[in-house]
Amino acid sequence: MYRRAVICGAVLLAALTGLLIRILFIQTVDYEKYRAKVAGQTTYETSVDAQRGDIFDANGVTLATNVTTYRVFISPRDIKAAQDELIDQSMNYAELIAQKLSEVLDVSYDFVIEQASLERYLDRTIARSVSKEDAENVRALISEYGLSRMIYLEATTTRYYPYGSLACHVLGFTNGTGQGLYGLEAYYQEQLTGTEGKYITATDAKGRSLQSGYSQYVEPQDGYNLCTSLDVYIQSVLEEQLKAAYENSEAQNRAAGIVMDVRDGSIKAIAVYPPYDLNDPRTLDEQSQEKLDLSGLSQESEEYADLYGQILTEMWSDKAITEPYIPGSTFKIITASMGLEEKQVTVDENFWCPGYYTVKGITIHCHETHGHGHLTFAQGIQQSCNPVLMQVGLRVGTDTFYDYFSSFGYLEKTGIDLPGEAEGIFYQKDNFTELNLATSSFGQNFKVTPIEQITAVAAVANGGYLVTPHLVSSMTDGAGNTVWSFDGRVKRQVVSQETCKTIANILEEGVSGNGGAKNAYVLGYRVAAKTGTSEKIGDKEDAYICSCVAFAPADDPQYAILILVDEPTKGNLYGSTVAAPYVSHVLEAILPYLGVEAEYTDSELEKLTTSVPSCIYWSVGQVGAYLDTYGLSYEIIGDGSYVTSQVPEAGSSLERSSGT
Repeated sequence: MYRRAVICGAVLLAALTGLLIRILFIQTVDYEKYRAKVAGQTTYETSVDAQRGDIFDANGVTLATNVTTYRVFISPRDIKAAQDELIDQSMNYAELIAQKLSEVLDVSYDFVIEQASLERYLDRTIARSVSKEDAENVRALISEYGLSRMIYLEATTTRYYPYGSLACHVLGFTNGTGQGLYGLEAYYQEQLTGTEGKYITATDAKGRSLQSGYSQYVEPQDGYNLCTSLDVYIQSVLEEQLKAAYENSEAQNRAAGIVMDVRDGSIKAIAVYPPYDLNDPRTLDEQSQEKLDLSGLSQESEEYADLYGQILTEMWSDKAITEPYIPGSTFKIITASMGLEEKQVTVDENFWCPGYYTVKGITIHCHETHGHGHLTFAQGIQQSCNPVLMQVGLRVGTDTFYDYFSSFGYLEKTGIDLPGEAEGIFYQKDNFTELNLATSSFGQNFKVTPIEQITAVAAVANGGYLVTPHLVSSMTDGAGNTVWSFDGRVKRQVVSQETCKTIANILEEGVSGNGGAKNAYVLGYRVAAKTGTSEKIGDKEDAYICSCVAFAPADDPQYAILILVDEPTKGNLYGSTVAAPYVSHVLEAILPYLGVEAEYTDSELEKLTTSVPSCIYWSVGQVGAYLDTYGLSYEIIGDGSYVTSQVPEAGSSLERSSGT
């Protein structure tokens, strides 16, 4: 017995010793580990959302911000408890709530009933993004019927775009959780979002709050504000003219435009037509809805849902940076720059255009099938002569042409701060033949993106420097402090300033004279422009892209613009008629606004003003016919047959561009 007692005692002592050592180990070596576990099991953490940063235009106009909306939710468990407490069971709280909420919110009675039947839940969402007005109506019915334990309102923030569809393809939008999906909202998601905060509260086993060292508040860090180079006025002008170009030509595949400051690459406007509503991005625009309706698919079918998703994605995509296109004759600016820089041609050198040029036994036609005849190099650019540019390109040679093509940025993304930028489609250098060179020299059989094209042309405009196109100029914190600024990177110099000045003069003379880009003319401004008409390959038969690129003033380039219309179907399908007039309208509106002063020639001054004729005692019909010959608009006030007075008075000088 004694021996057995000693053994048992020894075992107990050993166990106790081991336990004490283990406790000591836990209290010292593993202290932090188990302290964290305890904290995790006895604390309750609640996240606190950070405020998403705003987006502004160059003048501080708000383009994207946050507004307070409300989430309406019910507590099915509390509805059941309240129902059980009633003596008179003829009152049905679930039915009452369903009826009243369906009257004040955009929800169905059946939906609310279904949610109220889920009695094990304390929180079932009935509606999100509820307006302040509707929230007040919900509060009123809660008060009227004593439903405070059953219906709840939670204030939330919703992304709001004050201008609706303006700059929609640039700004993009967010989903219900605040994740940026397109545009600047997606590209700068991390900077805009900020860091959420949190409440950490210590609780006991029953979930009651405790006063302890674990209770703390971590303040959220609001997102940064984006200060962009966009200008609301310029953006609206561009969108207005894109709409006109698209509708007047009855285009089938959208239109796009870009306005850029050639000196630093800052984007003043990017637009795609048709637009969509940023505050309701899942509703199709009229043209997209028509396309969906014409499919003939049943709305309940999977095929319909797939087509809807495809059309929606196309509507959201920014054509100006995501869709490569064949640039056509606008690329002749680049080929001409190569030829002059390499001294392979002079401005006054004579060429002969019979309407075609033969390369490696293949006859390649000019757009002027009867030929331009004798013309100089400068005239070849102004008249957009394919044989002239082919000969210049062949003189430059395949290797050198390819190297310039790369230097102008066509073989890489521009680096614009928008998601989804595409790359152009060009030949591999080892497979770039003289026949490829011949067609490439006048902008056919390869693709570039609109942003690549205007960036390359901007390099010709600004003296030869390839800049980085960008939208965000700086970021600020909530206190207005600048936390980041764009550094204005210049990638490289591609051609000399002398070459650029020569090209600008040639293009301007084509606009002010009788060149193919004469419809881009703006009274009082020297505009350098080139139009392009390219035939789509492998897409549709007889489908074209009509475009025009320009910069001004030609003698001191500051701003460039590109407008392209994809698949126009009405009128003369040339860049000179489908795109150039609208380039002119945009420049006419924005150049004075941007502080670029007009400088009129004597002939322009004659066009600028006219003397108002005397129309007193004339018949209304005579006045209309007479003023029409002066190019003046007018308004007849009153119901009489004859004019008794007029404003302005006879002999006054009136600017023709001023209208009435």
